[in-house]
Order: sequence, then C-alpha cells, then structure tokens
Amino acid sequence: MTIAIRPAAGGDVAAIDALLRTSFPYPEEADLVRDLCIAGDMVLTLIAHDEDADALAGAIVFSRMDVTVAGKQVPAVALAPLAVAPAYRRQGVAEALVQAAHEQLESAGVVLSFVLGDPAFYNRFGYDAAVARNFESPYAGDNFMALPLQGGLTPCGVREAAHHAPAFARLGAQ
Repeated sequence: MTIAIRPAAGGDVAAIDALLRTSFPYPEEADLVRDLCIAGDMVLTLIAHDEDADALAGAIVFSRMDVTVAGKQVPAVALAPLAVAPAYRRQGVAEALVQAAHEQLESAGVVLSFVLGDPAFYNRFGYDAAVARNFESPYAGDNFMALPLQGGLTPCGVREAAHHAPAFARLGAQ
C-alpha cells in the first residue's frame, strides 16, 4: 500500500462525498462539505490516495472561522470532517492527513485550528479543550478544542469570538 497525501481536485469530489456518506451515520458531514464548498468557505481539503489500489483512503477538510483575540482577527480554521475508509483505519492514514494539513496551514499563516469532536481521538493530534476555553462559541464545552499552529504559541489577550462558517449552523437542523 502506497498512500499519497495531496490536495483534493475536482475529480475527487464524488469519491469524497461517497466516503463521507459511508463513514458517518448521517449525511450531515457530506452536506456540510458541499455547503462549505458552495459558500466559498473551504480553506484546505486533502485526500489520502492509495496509489496501488487507485482508491480514496481518507480525506480531511478545513474551513474558515471568524476568531478574535483582544479585539484582533486571528487567522483560524475549523477541522471538519476527517474521514478514513474502513479498510485503511488504524494504519496511520488519519495521522498522515492531519500532519500534512497542519504543516500546510502553519505555512499559510493560520494561527489556530479548532475541532469539535471526541477528545480521546483529537487529543493525540494536539487539540486541547483548554486552548479553546473562554472563546464565545455555540459549541463551547469539553468537545470544543483548539490547536495553536505557529510553533505552539497561543495568541495573548482576552479570547473573544470563535465562530464557524454559517454552514455549521445547519448541522442537525435537517
């Protein structure tokens, strides 16, 4: 198995949609990605492609967020979703996707990456609820986590807003 991590292309859309629809119990994640794309709120989408089998092994999506600290805009993204096809789970595909994405986001000047999910899963990538604490967000709580990307430095000052792209507000409302 030879896994290549690369930016998603137009020809990957159907395979990503199918992966999301089979990886999650409800279609909301696939619908979220579609809505983020239509709204122009996507920042980065990477795929893990099994070159030997010519198959999609996984995908990771980041969208823009509106984040302020001490009255200043902070470049930030939301990770959602991360999906790995069942045949590729527990083989390092998720880790490779997250690492490649974080490297690209850091190079692009993104300061914070947020995720809403299971701490037992996302803590291994460095996401921490303590970093997201005190941001104003409808998702605030133990499952709302953040990761500082610029050498692990967290912006100083009062944490204010951490608002996801509008497509997130439609999750669970369908």
